[in-house]
Amino acid sequence: MRTIHAVAGLAVVLALAGCQRTSMSDFNSNNSPAPLQAQPVPTVSSGQLSAPSGDTSQFPAAPVSGTATVGGVQTPGTDVAAATNALDVTKESMVGNWRVSNSGSSCDMFLTLTNLGSGSRGGTRGCAGELTAMGSWEVAGKQVVLKDRNGNPLARLFKTADARFDGSTNSGQSVSLSR
Repeated sequence: MRTIHAVAGLAVVLALAGCQRTSMSDFNSNNSPAPLQAQPVPTVSSGQLSAPSGDTSQFPAAPVSGTATVGGVQTPGTDVAAATNALDVTKESMVGNWRVSNSGSSCDMFLTLTNLGSGSRGGTRGCAGELTAMGSWEVAGKQVVLKDRNGNPLARLFKTADARFDGSTNSGQSVSLSR
């Protein structure tokens, strides 16, 4: 009986020894470096990149697209005809499971209303190519924008029928969602 009390007492002492207060004085000492000073930012310019020269066989063909304005939202890199004829879409109508057709292959996509960055959480299963990186989505005007896990657009789709969306990835591959 005495051994049990001794072991229990030793366990309590060891547990309390791990609960010591530590000091934060190392973070408040005068040895910390001075804050960085702001630096000037060079001028930022924009313009079109020239077409690649030399052997371009390693690059896919450029998508045929333009800049469409749909519902007041400018959408560069978009199939202008699909954007012009797009049906209205709501975020709530997108929630759930979708069958994806992407350049001849098919896979599944799941869309939720759970916030993730500037969009809502989404994901794919069994997809190939760019859509494997899909992590979120959002509705912008009449288009649905699929985004990667960093919030960068991967594909833009427009509602073409009650349960169908058509569009393309940034590289120009066709993408369709259907239920």
